[in-house]
Amino acid sequence: STNNFPEFTGRICPAPCEEACTVGLIGDSVSIKNIELSVVEKGWEEGWITPQIAAVKTGKRVAVVGSGPAGMAAAQQLARVGHEVVVFEKNDRIGGLMRYGIPNFKFDKSVIDRRMSQMRAEGVEFRVNSTVGDNVSASDLLNRFDAVILSGGSEKPRDLPVPGRELNGVHYAMDFLTKNTKRVLGDDIPEDEFISAAGKHVVVIGGGDTGSDCIGTSARHGAESVTQIEIMPKPEAVPNKLVTWPNWPMKLRTSTSQEEGCERDWEVSTKRFIGDADGNVQAVECVRVEWTQEDGQWKLNEIEGSEFELPAQLVTLAM
Repeated sequence: STNNFPEFTGRICPAPCEEACTVGLIGDSVSIKNIELSVVEKGWEEGWITPQIAAVKTGKRVAVVGSGPAGMAAAQQLARVGHEVVVFEKNDRIGGLMRYGIPNFKFDKSVIDRRMSQMRAEGVEFRVNSTVGDNVSASDLLNRFDAVILSGGSEKPRDLPVPGRELNGVHYAMDFLTKNTKRVLGDDIPEDEFISAAGKHVVVIGGGDTGSDCIGTSARHGAESVTQIEIMPKPEAVPNKLVTWPNWPMKLRTSTSQEEGCERDWEVSTKRFIGDADGNVQAVECVRVEWTQEDGQWKLNEIEGSEFELPAQLVTLAM
């Protein structure tokens, strides 16, 4: 009743609700995420989920800028109370990073299309290739609509400014993932723009979900090897829930992509990228680090003499 898209969250949410479940203090948490997904899929299967069309129209027009889950949820709620809603999306498909940033093997995009059909029936209009501030005037929106909702996400990635960052083959994770997903969805991505892991040693910098997506994508390309490095210490497999609950615990998590095959290493920092004469990355120089507390603050220290190299013809920055 409070989640517009349980079929989205039931697939890709990290489920902090399960970590905060009180049953988890004495055993396994209630599998809220899987229950949510099974209920909503049963609803679609049985035809229980239908367009909720407003009985009375307000005559008000609202523009929603950005079509990620926040923009889609706002648009659906506004349409259901009778407003005329137009969603503006700069990309050529609706869904934001949910569409392009998450690989299809993890989240099939027909799930988004199914929900869009319901929203169209409820009166939501979707306009793609519409960049507010570029081919769509911001002042024009304010003049033509009674309200404007800004629901754009942040697309500014965290860089790694070390020597060799400019080498060919060092990419932001989202560039790697987006181009791959567009090709999977049938777009014609030229070979000189596509980022392939085929036959390459791949190093993924960053231990979170985005890093896992890079691992799974590299495996499907046919990478020679995949290594994931993380600067933080290796967490415990089973945290002390009485200490961490109800907060999100730092514990060792293994994704399905990691299970498919990759080397994982912790407390590793990147010193520089090493390239060949043609400017292509060939290796990553790393150093082992340790974390110490000084006056209550965690401090990172490099371990002298612990430098090592990892072969890499493709590096993805997923920090």
